[in-house]
Amino acid sequence: MDTTTRDPEGQAFSIKLWPPSESTRLLLVERMANNLSTPSIFTRKYGSLSTEEAGENAKQIEEVAFSAANQHYEKEPDGDGGSVVQLYAKECSKLILEILKRGPITKVDGEEPASMTSCEACETVFDISKGQRAFVEAEEAKKLLRPLKEPGNSYTKISFSNRSFGLGAARVAEPILASLKDQLKEVDLSDFIAGRSEGEALEVMTIFSEALEGCVLRSLDLSNNALGEKGIRAFGALLKSQGSLEELYLMNDGISKQAARAVCELIPSTEKLRVLQFHNNMTGDEGALAISVVVKRSPLLEDFRCSSTRIGSEGGVALSEALQTCTNLKKLDLRDNMFGVEAGVALSKSLAKHGDLTEAYLSYLNLEDEGAVAIANVLKESAPSLEVLEMAGNDITAEAAPALAACIAAKQLITNLNLAENELRDEGAIQISKALEDGHARLKEVDLSSNFMRRAGARCLARALVHKPGLKWLNINGNFISDEGIDEVKSIFNEFPNVLGSLDENDPEGEDDNGNESGEGEDEEGDELELESKLKNLEVHQEED
Repeated sequence: MDTTTRDPEGQAFSIKLWPPSESTRLLLVERMANNLSTPSIFTRKYGSLSTEEAGENAKQIEEVAFSAANQHYEKEPDGDGGSVVQLYAKECSKLILEILKRGPITKVDGEEPASMTSCEACETVFDISKGQRAFVEAEEAKKLLRPLKEPGNSYTKISFSNRSFGLGAARVAEPILASLKDQLKEVDLSDFIAGRSEGEALEVMTIFSEALEGCVLRSLDLSNNALGEKGIRAFGALLKSQGSLEELYLMNDGISKQAARAVCELIPSTEKLRVLQFHNNMTGDEGALAISVVVKRSPLLEDFRCSSTRIGSEGGVALSEALQTCTNLKKLDLRDNMFGVEAGVALSKSLAKHGDLTEAYLSYLNLEDEGAVAIANVLKESAPSLEVLEMAGNDITAEAAPALAACIAAKQLITNLNLAENELRDEGAIQISKALEDGHARLKEVDLSSNFMRRAGARCLARALVHKPGLKWLNINGNFISDEGIDEVKSIFNEFPNVLGSLDENDPEGEDDNGNESGEGEDEEGDELELESKLKNLEVHQEED
């Protein structure tokens, strides 16, 4: 049925979202052409197309996606067409990424570019992960996997994520997967044994591993499977046969120190590895030593994530030293570990090697002032294209603010800055504000929440940021800003109220760690004005040793 609503006169009418109008389709083509040819996180990673080639590909992508979605709608009408619109959008997004990964096509003089056929565009990826999580047994597996048995299919990527395969289903999949060994390049087996007993899960993993052994894979995702050492070794046959992996994902897998050693032992070569992600495991220091060996053997690494892995100082130092070999690193995520000062200083030495770094996620590492200053001083002189800097929750005080400010002032391409949950207070906040005053036209998000900041710091920060053309969000919640200060900040952002984040958790009468109340009134205003005056002409620069 159509979606039904009523007009102002009470007359019922229906709204149909499918099919889209011709003008809507043309607008989508224009946007996709822009996505294929202009700078973005994906074009930086895979390269962009020329305007002409982007336009041609965008038209073909839209036609293929529209055809696929329309066929689905004709078979399974869903009333207003809302779910088909979502399918249409997903197909477009998927094909855009495939085109970027493929890269530009060089045309021979006089030769017309090949059209993107439905088979070529839509059937390179076999994905059963959409929809609700479900158990898969033998009979359903036969139906689900039937397209993989079609002669001459061109599938190069399979995704079985979000479906829990039982032993019977695994045995159905085994000969099918074995028949695809020569063509598969990307395999996603994340979250594919949920709810199974340990014994059954291990047997299923072993079957899949042996069926896929010998595939020359570019990408392998085994995340969200609670693997542990037993699970890693169940995938031993597959892992041992991988010498050309470019992407490896082992997130939320219960990777203990033993499992980390198994990963290091089983994978024969990581010389081509560009992406390695270990988020949310229980690796610890001893496991980090094993992961460090993998990292050291991965000179082409561009994206390394080892967040929430219980790594302390010893493991942090080892990882930091290993990262010195990864001179192509663009994205580094080490959040939520227990590095401490020593590992922070070791990390700063590694960062000096990462001239192409664009994203640094270094929050909740217990860096303290010494570690934060060491990192800030190095980043100031390196990573000219840095866009994201996160150092929240590191016990950073105003003592480190000059180094941080100097670093931030030098990073004119920065889009996201997160220094939340530190102890910068007004003194530090004003110095950060000064660093952000000039330039920084790409800035989108700034978070200085929970920093013991009062009215003076909030006011300076608001004035420094209010006219940044791309600013989407300023978060100064959880501070000690007086009611008058809140009103002043809101007044500064009067023309851009949606940019200022919530202030519900601000405490005008808050007390800092030294027992000093934030109180309101003339004394507070006088103190703040004096502090602001002292820092008014502050020059942001790196202090010499």
